Amino acid sequence: MENNDYRLVKLLENQAFQFVEDVEKELHAIIEKRTNNVTVGIRKVLDAFHKEKLGTHHFASVNGYGHNDLGKDLIDRVFAEIFGAEKAAIRMQFVSGTHAITAALFGVLRPGDNLLAITGKPYETLEEVIGKRGNGQGSLIEFGINYDEISIFKNGQLDLDILLDALKIKRKMIFIQRSCGYSLRPSLFIKDIQVICKMVHELSPETVCFVDNCYGEFVELKEPSQVGADLIAGSLIKNPGGTIVPAGGYIAGKADLVEKACCRLTSPGIGSQGGSGFDLNRLVLQGLFLAPQMVSEALIGAEIISSAFLKLGFDVNPLPGTDRSDLIQAVCFGNPEILKMVCSAFQLTSPVGSYLEPIPSGMPGYKNDLIMSGGTFIDGSTSEFSADAPLISPYNLFIQGGTHRSHIKLAVTKAIELLMQAGYVQLPHNS
Repeated sequence: MENNDYRLVKLLENQAFQFVEDVEKELHAIIEKRTNNVTVGIRKVLDAFHKEKLGTHHFASVNGYGHNDLGKDLIDRVFAEIFGAEKAAIRMQFVSGTHAITAALFGVLRPGDNLLAITGKPYETLEEVIGKRGNGQGSLIEFGINYDEISIFKNGQLDLDILLDALKIKRKMIFIQRSCGYSLRPSLFIKDIQVICKMVHELSPETVCFVDNCYGEFVELKEPSQVGADLIAGSLIKNPGGTIVPAGGYIAGKADLVEKACCRLTSPGIGSQGGSGFDLNRLVLQGLFLAPQMVSEALIGAEIISSAFLKLGFDVNPLPGTDRSDLIQAVCFGNPEILKMVCSAFQLTSPVGSYLEPIPSGMPGYKNDLIMSGGTFIDGSTSEFSADAPLISPYNLFIQGGTHRSHIKLAVTKAIELLMQAGYVQLPHNS
C-alpha cells in the first residue's frame, strides 16, 4: 500500500472511531438505564438459584437415558421460576429455537385444530413447519391442522379489532411472534402480550396463547409466561445462554402443555423425563447467570448501531432512545452493495473467521438467499454479535447480540470506514 493510501485509511479509521465514540457519549442516559437493569435480572436469577439450593453437585450429568439427573431437574425448576411458569424443559436435544417451537406446535395441536398466527408472516424457518412452503415433509398442514394468518398491526400500531374479528372462528392456538423477524413491524412488548392474552382468554378460554420468545428474554422485567401466555419457547444460543451455552432450547408455561411438547421431542410415556444433559449443566447455569449482563451489552450496542446509521442517513428500526422488547436492530440500506460491505466489515472484526468474505447463499429452512456475518464461537449463535439479511429489496440488515459493546463499536467503526472509502457516506459536519 502506498504511504498516501495508508495515511488516508488511518485518517478515515480515526474519524469513524471518533464518530462512534461521540454517538456513545450522546446515549449516556439510555446506557445508564440499561446498565441498571442488569441488577434486576441478576437478582431474579440469584433468587431462583438460592431457592433451589444450587450446588456444585448439580453440574454433573448422567448419560444414556438421562433419568434421575439432579442438575437437569434443577435447571428446569430454575427456568420455570425465572419465567414465572408452572413447568419448564431445557434440553440440549433441541437443535434450535425453531425446533423447540416445532415440538410445542406438534405436541399441542391435533388434526382438525386451528392455528392462528396473529403477528403476520412468521419467521422464514417456520414456513416449512407450517406447510406454507416446502415439499410436505410432515408439516402441520399435511397433518390436517388448519392454519390462518393475520397481522394485528395497522400503520405500525396494534389494532385489536383485527384480532377480535379473527376470534369469531374457534382457534385451538394463537401463535405470537414476539420479535419482528425479517420485517420492520414493531416487536411486541410484554404489555402488548398481556393485553392480547387477556382478550383471547376472555373470548375463548380453551385457546392456547403460544409465544415465540426468541430474542426477548431478559430485555424487559417480565416474561410472557408471567402475563398470561400459556406456552413460550426459545433458544439457548440466544439470550438465555449468555453466549456460552453450546446448544439447546427451552419450553416453558403450563405444566400439561410443556409435557405435551416434551412428548413430541422424545416420545409419549417418556416426555420430560428423558434426555441427557451431556455434561453441560454447569454451562447452562453459568450462561443463565451471565445472560442479563450480555443482554444489556447487546441492547447498548443496538442503540449505538441505530444512532450511528441514522446519523449517516439510513432508516433504522427501532429508533435510538426508544423502548425495546428484543435484541434486534434493523437498518435499511436500500442498496445490495452497501449491505454486503457492512456485512464484510462485521466479519472483518469477528473473533472467528475474520478472513472470510460473507457470500449470499441458501440456508436450510429459508426461502431466499441470505448473507450472514459475524464469526461466532458457537455456530449460529445470535447472542454473540452477528448480522443477517435476505438478499432482497429493500436490503434490510438485521443485527443482534454482542458480548460487549466495545466489540460492537469496533464493528460499526469498520463498517463506516469502508463506506467512507467507497464514497457511500460522509460523516455529519458536526462530527
